[in-house]
Amino acid sequence: MQTAIQEFATAFTDTAAAIRADQLGHRTPCEQFTVAELLGHVGQVLASSERAARKQPQSDAAAGPATPAEVAEAARRAAAAWAEPAAYQGTTEFGPGEMPADFAAAVTLQELALHGWDLARATGQPFGAGEEAAKAVLSVVQQLAGTARANGGYGRPVAVPDGAGPFHRALAASGRNPGWDR
Repeated sequence: MQTAIQEFATAFTDTAAAIRADQLGHRTPCEQFTVAELLGHVGQVLASSERAARKQPQSDAAAGPATPAEVAEAARRAAAAWAEPAAYQGTTEFGPGEMPADFAAAVTLQELALHGWDLARATGQPFGAGEEAAKAVLSVVQQLAGTARANGGYGRPVAVPDGAGPFHRALAASGRNPGWDR
């Protein structure tokens, strides 16, 4: 998981850093968000993720970053925090409360991968990572799918061709159409 977080954080950082001001109003594959709104959402999640990896209380939370450059930096900081082996041990405070630290890492991975792809598609950029990182995301998405669908985080699964790679299967399992185009 650690390697997958690093790979998708790099892809996410490159994507976020390249977003232009004139793209902030674009719609995204994540239907409830424009590019600007999605940056705000992911910026808050990544700031919280960094605190979770460092085992810091979430009550210290300030408003999350929202500009493309700030969100790219939040992704770099979260990835650096999850690069530490101790980050995966024990429990931590993240999102709705305390949870196993490796589960918080899994949530971070799917946020970087899925929302990174959302931002890339909305702004016409390439996005992806290696085969092993894609397999890790697919595993996480499959693990989270039931709960994520129940709380509105994922849509209904989308059909993909039999030979679809693991990242496209992860996108489809989360309710995203891998062929989405603005």
